[in-house]
Amino acid sequence: MKIETLPPQPAVRRHRWRVPVIAVAVLGLAGGGWALLRPQPTAAHASEPAPRKAEAPPVLELAATDVASITARSLAQRLPLSGSLAPLSQATVKSKVSGQVELTTVQEGMAVTAGQVLARIDLADLRARLAQQQAALDEAQAKLSLATKNEASSQALLKQKYIAQTAYDATQNSVELARANVKAAAAAVEVARIAVNDGVIRAPISGIVSKRHVQAGEKLAPDMPVYTIVNLAELTLEAQVPASEIPRIAVGQEVRFNVDGFQQREFTGKVARINPTTEAGSRYMLVYVAVPNADGALRGGMFAKGSLVTARSAVAPLVPLAAVRTEQGRQVVYTIVQDKVAVQPVVLGMRNEDEGYAEVTDGLAPGASVIVAKLDGLKAGNPVKLPARAAAPRPAQLAQKD
Repeated sequence: MKIETLPPQPAVRRHRWRVPVIAVAVLGLAGGGWALLRPQPTAAHASEPAPRKAEAPPVLELAATDVASITARSLAQRLPLSGSLAPLSQATVKSKVSGQVELTTVQEGMAVTAGQVLARIDLADLRARLAQQQAALDEAQAKLSLATKNEASSQALLKQKYIAQTAYDATQNSVELARANVKAAAAAVEVARIAVNDGVIRAPISGIVSKRHVQAGEKLAPDMPVYTIVNLAELTLEAQVPASEIPRIAVGQEVRFNVDGFQQREFTGKVARINPTTEAGSRYMLVYVAVPNADGALRGGMFAKGSLVTARSAVAPLVPLAAVRTEQGRQVVYTIVQDKVAVQPVVLGMRNEDEGYAEVTDGLAPGASVIVAKLDGLKAGNPVKLPARAAAPRPAQLAQKD
């Protein structure tokens, strides 16, 4: 049997697979080391979303009360005032003669007309005095007649030179004295007749009896009050106004006021007079306002509270002061144009802080819609939406009538 021995293989061939394996191992170790050594991303960066496109501003839905429509009208400036009402015409009827009250014909609250009989005084004494004075007059007239005859006789005797001139002068003087006595007696008769007429007390003016001072059977003396009558056809509102405000007040200015008990009714009047001096102990002056009262609704002594129109603008657009804003040193309002917010500069004239409106001299026209609500983040260009009921915004009307 023959045994053959194979030739020995080269050592390089046995180790050829090791080179690629070692290279892969080196690369793997290098990659692992780099992965360990490189900075790790933070949680904030890991969670940061990818950038998105800018979103459109949201549509702002407005309520009907957030928007006002501009209207054109006149704006007034007013000065508050208050005071008591007093009858323009008032009379206290007094007795002119003494006597006992026979009867009274009217009572408090009754209407009377000028010349109407209010009371009567017992005329017995007055008529007796009239008769006495009439008798004195008759006596004086008789004496005058006798003196006149004596004068005529004396004149005839003087012409015939039967008497001296001094005798004739004496008879002539007696005639003059008798004539004077007749005049005095006639005047006394007239006084007595007037006294009889004054025994019937009449109303000097038309009006309403506010006070009856006497009753039937009472004794009257001259100048004693009998009745008080007030005429309510026209009243006077006496209002105290600070002296510093007097330059703003002029005769003829309009006054509007309310009275307790007539909350639903507004009364008007006009300035009639201005007191030239201040009230004692104060810096106020009285302003007298004439108030017509044809229906007699107002009464003397009622307290009135209202305002005086000191100035009035021409007819112009009015904007609520709540809609006016100041931006960059100018006054602007936010208007709604094609369902978007627009900034509109305005020029304001007369203001009325009490009513909350201002006159617009430039920048707005009647019919424009302005935002009166103070909304955060409101900017020009923001889209807005009005509810169906606010499609026609409420008009910017005044809280009080002008």
